[in-house]
Amino acid sequence: MQIYPAIDIIDSKAVRLTEGKFDDVTVFNSSPVDAAKNWVDAGADYLHIVDLDGARYAKSFIENILKDISEAFSVKIQTGGGVRSMEDIERRINAGASRVIIGTAAVKNPELVKEAVEKYGEKIAVGVDAKNGFVAVSGWEEVSEISALDLCLKMKDMGVKTVIYTDISKDGMMQGPNLISTKELIEKTGLDIIASGGVSTYEDIENVKNIGASGVIIGKALYNGALDINKVLSLSV
Repeated sequence: MQIYPAIDIIDSKAVRLTEGKFDDVTVFNSSPVDAAKNWVDAGADYLHIVDLDGARYAKSFIENILKDISEAFSVKIQTGGGVRSMEDIERRINAGASRVIIGTAAVKNPELVKEAVEKYGEKIAVGVDAKNGFVAVSGWEEVSEISALDLCLKMKDMGVKTVIYTDISKDGMMQGPNLISTKELIEKTGLDIIASGGVSTYEDIENVKNIGASGVIIGKALYNGALDINKVLSLSV
């Protein structure tokens, strides 16, 4: 199981939101590059970097940050937030991203996913962020009428192999991930599901591993010291 330390970016700073609320922001590091260095120095080989401004305003702001991180460190990067076009995808890949995550556009413009997968294959993933089982879009500020499971199955039909699944009610709450919904997606879709949201204990990591998740994204618990990055990385084996 792959461990993905998270770097969420607002105004070029590494931050965390609580339940995806833009009025509940904690700045953890004024430099995303420094945040990346902390995780890479500890042994992380894959980072999860999200442009929260991009997700909210449908415009990408972080290519320069991605480039700085990819040039400074030998680390893979998956990145999302504000990916709305083939040009957005190309710019992030050119900036050093190994995988680009399509979120809102997977609901509002699914043809983009199809075109992206045809061109970039497994470099494309889909972010499925859910509130009460339904997919939220536009920086989590709008809830759609499509269920997380239905969207995953639709994306699978388009050739998507990897989905990042987040239960928004768990995100930043330090109360554990939604294991039931995550397990359901793993079992009913056969996709590589990366779990995200609420991971705050070593038991949470083991639980996600035991239900068959291909990876887990960890943010707030690493920044506030609830989890030690070195021990976390040892659990991925």
